[in-house]
Amino acid sequence: MKSIRQDIKPGSQVPRRLLSSSVWALLLAAPFAAQATVVTDWNSVALAEVRAAKHGPPVVARALAIVHTCIYDAWASYSPKALGAVVGDSLRRPASQRSQANKSEAISYAAFRCLQNLYPAGEARLRSAMQGMGYNPDNQSADVSTPAGLGNTVALAVIGNRRYDGSNQYGDLAPGAYADYTGYAARNTPLLFCIPLMPVCPPLAIQDEYHWQPLYNDVGALQKFITPHWERVRPFALTSASQLDDLDGLKAMPAIQRDNPLRYQNNVAKALAYSASLTPERKLIVEYWADGPASELPPGHWALFAQFVSARDGNSLGKDAKMFFAMHNASFDVGIVAWHLKRKFDGVRPITAVRFLKQGQSVQAWGGPGRPVEWIQGEKWMPYNPGSNLTPAFPGYVSGHSSFSAASAAVLRQFTGSDDFGYSTTVPANFGRVEPGIPAVPTIVRFNTFSDAAREAGLSRLYGGIHFVDDNTAGQLLGDEVGRRVFAKAKALFAGDDD
Repeated sequence: MKSIRQDIKPGSQVPRRLLSSSVWALLLAAPFAAQATVVTDWNSVALAEVRAAKHGPPVVARALAIVHTCIYDAWASYSPKALGAVVGDSLRRPASQRSQANKSEAISYAAFRCLQNLYPAGEARLRSAMQGMGYNPDNQSADVSTPAGLGNTVALAVIGNRRYDGSNQYGDLAPGAYADYTGYAARNTPLLFCIPLMPVCPPLAIQDEYHWQPLYNDVGALQKFITPHWERVRPFALTSASQLDDLDGLKAMPAIQRDNPLRYQNNVAKALAYSASLTPERKLIVEYWADGPASELPPGHWALFAQFVSARDGNSLGKDAKMFFAMHNASFDVGIVAWHLKRKFDGVRPITAVRFLKQGQSVQAWGGPGRPVEWIQGEKWMPYNPGSNLTPAFPGYVSGHSSFSAASAAVLRQFTGSDDFGYSTTVPANFGRVEPGIPAVPTIVRFNTFSDAAREAGLSRLYGGIHFVDDNTAGQLLGDEVGRRVFAKAKALFAGDDD
């Protein structure tokens, strides 16, 4: 973590996921209220639905991209130059209608309708948000000469554009929203739950050490690959999920290739080295970036960062519409490619590889919650993560945290014209989910640059034993490349609009 200080800075921001929604709203209102736009307001509403729905990372990335495409296309319809991503210039409004009030109303109806479609279980919350902003959620007008009608029309167009994009949102390709329709089956039988404190662990049953193994957690729940079909989802800027397969660094997966056992073993050795060097500072880095179930997940974590940038720079409504649109579509596209690579290589995670290669040996590693680094049996090794979520429910290569973070950072660098970030946040004492006393006292964390934040997001997965070094390296490379490509397309749509 870039510059950790164990003190409190007045006005520093606490990550929303640490607190209840009501407490967070109070904290957020004070420093941001004067500069907030309707875009950041709806971004916050969307993140609340993300946390409640508990979907996987690529689903979250898609949902946020759709919401902010609705917002952007509504705003672009009031721009003299910008083109909507879906509606183009077909709904362009005359100069006489380009008031801030009209833009805000159109954006609100567009965001509301898209969120209704994506999160039907949140209907009551979404209606309350509309009413709180002074709008009638029952206004179904399609008259594009009115802001409500324009927002409703934009939403219908964006929703229709994504109706058959391969995500299986509606369960018409296989029963259940976002259910797999490709027939993925894990190559390994599940790994039974075991931690160092257990006197005896179940026997290892690993059929193929080079591939992902689902886990049984501490309450007996079995992992299933989350959205293995995602490589079939239509991207925003890329032509396909496999478009970047020939990108240097992504052509092969050295950590998993059977013909490169030395590199594979080196990755395992590095995972053990990180485990043996877990300091309180590194544990806090793991905890801060965990973004597990019931959080906003990595795409949403960067949405909170973008809200900070909006307030920092005093963004106009138009700048926020463009910034969030570009960033979230970068997360969306990189999620498609990352999940393609996860499916293609089906990469083993450290928990399987370490236990298999080091079974019957003593290894120096973290000994479990509340215990120091010590000598343990290799077959009992575990990552620094809660027992209910020892590792995520999908293959390792490439790292999702690294991919989402690098893509988001790339867009924010390009949009703002600088790598400067200047973000700080206070993590309260005893925040840690894995161990009590992490951190021991309220601790300020800072990121000087967007690149610093993206790098630390990737490092957090190495410190935690969630990923191999190669997973992170490739994810950072992928995210940076996708971020550049998505921003180029988004900038073309902006067409020189300087709002």
